Amino acid sequence: MIARHLRGLRLRVVGAVLALLAGVLAGAIGTAGTAQAASSLPCDIYASAGTPCAAAHSTTRALYTAYDGPLYQVKRASDSATTDIGVLTAGGYANAAAQDSFCAGTTCVITKIYDQSPNHNDLTIEGPGGNGGQDVGAIANALPVTVGGHAAYGVFVSAGVGYRDNSTRGIATGSSPEGAYMVTSGHHVNNRCCFDYGNAETSGNDTGNGHMDAINFGTECWFSPCSGSGPWVQADLENGLFAGGNGSNTNNKGNSSEYVTAMEKNNGTTTYAVKGGNAQSGSLTTWYNGALPNLGGYTPMHMEGAIVLGTGGDDSNGSDGSFFEGVMTSGYPTDAADNAVQANITSVAYTTPAAAFPAAGTAYRLTNVNSGKVLDAVNCGTANGTSVDQWSSLGNTCQQWKFAGAGNGHYTITNVNSGTVLDDKNCGQSNGTAVQLWASLGSTCQQWDVTRVGSHYTITNVNTGMALDVANCGTANGTVVRQWQQLDNTCQQWNIAP
Repeated sequence: MIARHLRGLRLRVVGAVLALLAGVLAGAIGTAGTAQAASSLPCDIYASAGTPCAAAHSTTRALYTAYDGPLYQVKRASDSATTDIGVLTAGGYANAAAQDSFCAGTTCVITKIYDQSPNHNDLTIEGPGGNGGQDVGAIANALPVTVGGHAAYGVFVSAGVGYRDNSTRGIATGSSPEGAYMVTSGHHVNNRCCFDYGNAETSGNDTGNGHMDAINFGTECWFSPCSGSGPWVQADLENGLFAGGNGSNTNNKGNSSEYVTAMEKNNGTTTYAVKGGNAQSGSLTTWYNGALPNLGGYTPMHMEGAIVLGTGGDDSNGSDGSFFEGVMTSGYPTDAADNAVQANITSVAYTTPAAAFPAAGTAYRLTNVNSGKVLDAVNCGTANGTSVDQWSSLGNTCQQWKFAGAGNGHYTITNVNSGTVLDDKNCGQSNGTAVQLWASLGSTCQQWDVTRVGSHYTITNVNTGMALDVANCGTANGTVVRQWQQLDNTCQQWNIAP
C-alpha cells in the first residue's frame, strides 16, 4: 500500500510539470511529424493536447516524465513470492535487472501491470468470461527487448493469457470520446480471437454491438475482403473486427514490421479512426477516418469502461500477441498529438536482442521438465500422420529434432529420422488438438515459437497459439503430446539440448 500511495503522490506533480512543458509541446505537436521535446513522453503529449491519459500501461518504460513508480509485478514459481519491477529513474526505463535477480533459478509470471495514470487502473490476470476460462499470466522473461538502449521485457501473450480491470476510473463509458494506442509486434500474431487492448464489457460477456472500443491486432479477417494477409490494426467494437467503415476496408493494408504502433480513436457518436505505423521509424498511416458502422448499435456507442489486454471482451483467449506499452485517453486525440506520440515511440528504438538458440542444423532432444521423458515419434514412424508422444531416451534419431528458421522468428521442427515436420493436426485450434508428423507444407500450422522460460522453453504453435503439452501431466512412456492453452506449468516446459 505504501508503494501505491507514493505512486499517487509522485503523479500529483505531473500537473506542474505539464504546465512547464505546454509551451514547448505546443510547437512539438502543432505540425505533423515534428519531433516533440526530448523530455516529453506520450502521456505528457496527450495531456498538453487536452486529452490526458485515462490509463497508461507498460512493462518497458515510464509513459510520464514524472513517473517513478512500479511498472509491473512478477510472481515466482519457487515460493509464490511477488515483487514490483519499477523504473531505473523517473521517466525512465524498466529495471530488468531487478526481475532477473528475483527470478533467477525459477520461473516468474507477470501478475499485474500497473496503471501509471492517477486513476490506478491496474491490470490483473483475467478471470473466466463468456467465451473463455480462467487465464494465466504471461511468462515474465518470454519477450526480451531493448528500448532506449536498456534491456526490458514485454508481455508475451499466447492462448490462455489475459489481463483485465472491470472496475475502472476515468475510462470512457456510453458514447464518450476516447483514443488508444499500443506498441506491439508484427511477427508474433495469429488469426484467433482476440488480441485486444482497450475498452471492454465490465461483465466479461458479449453484451452487444458497440459495447467495446479496443485496438485489435492480428491476422483475423472478420469482414471480407481484406487486403493481403495482415496483420491488421483493426477496431474491436464487439461482434466484429473493423478495418474501417462497416468492417471491410481494402485501404487497410496491414503492417508486418517487427514493431508496430497500433492506434484507434472513437468520438462515440459519429466517427472513428484506425491508424498504424512502424514503431521503429517513420510516420503513421491513417487506414480509416470516417463514420462509425451503421450496422446497428454502433452509432452511438455503448461503452462500458472495463480494460482488457490480450483477449476479447468475452475472454475469447486464443490469440497470440506482444504488448510493450499502451495508453487510453480521455477525449478524442488530435492527429498532431498522435503524430508526436509516434515520434516519441520511434525515438526510443525498440529492438530485438539477437537469438542464438536453437542453432540451425543441430540435432536436439526435447525433454519434458515434468516427466523427464523426451519428445518421440511413435514407433519411429516415417509416414504422414505419425503420432508424437513422450518416451524414455533411447539415443536414437526418432527422438532427435532439428530447428530451421521459418521467418518472423518462427521455426519448423523436423524429426531427424523421418525428415517430416511437427504439425498441428488438420490445423485444429481447440484444446487437445494432436500434434503429428507431416511433410512440409510451408504453413503456419507447421511453425512454432520457441520461448525461454527461466532455464527451460515453451514451444507454441503459430496457428493455434497453444503450447506443446504432455496430456494430463502424465509421466509414463507413451503419454500423448498435444496442444493446450498456456497453463504456466512444467508439463508445458522443455529442456532443449543436443
